[in-house]
Amino acid sequence: MTRTNVLRAISLALLLFGLSGCGFIDYYFLPPPEDTAQELWEAGREAMKEKRYTEAQDMFLKLKDRYPFSPYTPDGLVGLGDAYFMDDKFLQAADTYKEFEALHPRHEQIPYVLYQIGVATFRRLDSIDLPQDGLQESIQYFTVLRDAYPNTQWGKDAPGWIIKCRTRMAQHEIFIADFYWNTGRFGAAWRRYMYTAENFKDLPEILQYSKERAQLSYLEYQKTLSETERREVEGSWRNFMKKWL
Repeated sequence: MTRTNVLRAISLALLLFGLSGCGFIDYYFLPPPEDTAQELWEAGREAMKEKRYTEAQDMFLKLKDRYPFSPYTPDGLVGLGDAYFMDDKFLQAADTYKEFEALHPRHEQIPYVLYQIGVATFRRLDSIDLPQDGLQESIQYFTVLRDAYPNTQWGKDAPGWIIKCRTRMAQHEIFIADFYWNTGRFGAAWRRYMYTAENFKDLPEILQYSKERAQLSYLEYQKTLSETERREVEGSWRNFMKKWL
């Protein structure tokens, strides 16, 4: 081999090594390419199907943060709410659905989103010994759903959820009134039972129980009062009973 050929061979070898070296450097030292919006959406859906909710949350969050204007992102935001919901993270679920509602008020999934906000709030307050004020918000969402989307599956289910919410609220009031009764605080029990009867007339069983317990509480309460105090509370009692006789 002539000297010229040797130099050509060395040059070619160096060139090939340089090219392969660039690939080597790119592979080990440069960050990998990011997933596309479609890939993140599909990965999130697949994780949901396999009940890997934490992984689904991660995929949908990346989709939301990296591609806010992608056509996949609105459905990804609903998917994120669903992933939180299925993972029993009801506060995060409700907040995510509300974000979707604010960003896409005319989207076809709005009836479903309104429904999920109501249910997520209900599920978050699933113990009657806790304050139930948030259930009024659930009722507002179910009411909008019932009135604005009556022909959808979600709109048809809304009236039943309104009753569930009001029943839970009433049960909370009964829980407190029963506590007062059981601890001998008959005046407080009487007032709480009366409040429940006045405000939940649409729930027959609650109404009947509250009326009966209000009467018993009043009778026990009277025993603890002086003659003057007894006359003062009789007016409230008469007004209450006139409504039910």
